[in-house]
Amino acid sequence: MADQPGPRPSADAAAGPTGAAAPIARDSDIPIERQAVVPVAQGAGPAQPGDVSAKALQDDEFNHPNATVGTFAAGFGLTFSTMFKKVYTQQYPFEVFPTAPRYHGRHVLNRHPDGLEKCIGCELCAWACPADAIYVEGGDNTEDARYSPGERYGKIYQINYLRCIFCGLCIEACPTRSLTMSNSYELALDNRQDLIYTKEQLMAPLLPGMEAPPHPMRLGDDEKAYYTPRQDTGAPQSAANVAGRPVSGPAIEVGGHHA
Repeated sequence: MADQPGPRPSADAAAGPTGAAAPIARDSDIPIERQAVVPVAQGAGPAQPGDVSAKALQDDEFNHPNATVGTFAAGFGLTFSTMFKKVYTQQYPFEVFPTAPRYHGRHVLNRHPDGLEKCIGCELCAWACPADAIYVEGGDNTEDARYSPGERYGKIYQINYLRCIFCGLCIEACPTRSLTMSNSYELALDNRQDLIYTKEQLMAPLLPGMEAPPHPMRLGDDEKAYYTPRQDTGAPQSAANVAGRPVSGPAIEVGGHHA
């Protein structure tokens, strides 16, 4: 009757001449591209699939490249080059520097030059948001209560800044350029509820020459007058400067982004 394989030798049995046990490593500890060059452990009892000695790992050329002063300097060159540079600390909030011109900050719901809202309640921004941070509920305009050109307007508009990742996909999806992003970044609060901004908080303020809605359309008889490229000198447009505050400027082409 063939001999049956006995139990695996203990660490004492696998000890070397000095009595120290030979450490055993497994293939699972070695990257797959190195398993072919690491030999199986020798002298540690019957070889088991996946056994690799610690000495074999030490002799592995992938583990110990030929380290020289040059390679050491190359590895730490970037660290050494920055160790002695003067470090400048911005004293925020006492020193506030402007952001990049196209910085993605707090959102703004813009207005037409007569004060009507650009938002038409289409909900495309909410569908485009990958973080599900925008909630929009549209409403119908009437002749007695008109908030935007056309048939519908954004009755409820909310942005949850606990979810917003400031990717800008919402402003790319907006067909009327109602939603834009300002340079305002001070959104740190100690109340989670306060970080859900409502329509009233997001609407751009009324600039000189604008009329608070609801009111009839002032730029023409129908909504086409609001989305046709035109030269409208001096009419204020809602925008935001680097401080996140609305500023006024000439409306060069109202709706020109559709051209």
